[in-house]
Amino acid sequence: MAKVCELCGKGPATGNNVSHAHNKTRRRWLPNLQTVRVLDDGGRRRKARVCTRCISAGRVRKAPRFQPSAKA
Repeated sequence: MAKVCELCGKGPATGNNVSHAHNKTRRRWLPNLQTVRVLDDGGRRRKARVCTRCISAGRVRKAPRFQPSAKA
């Protein structure tokens, strides 16, 4: 499973670990992805892997925990 946000496309960033002796080894910074239940365009509930920046910015429409039962 790719470590990519489904909304903004944010993925891993790469760089170097730099020690005190200035030795360099490659490293990755991973995005903070959370699995949330969202409402898609059709009004259906599904799970999506979304970064926390998209969640806090309100770009995600979260699905309710339960559907209220329709009593007739």
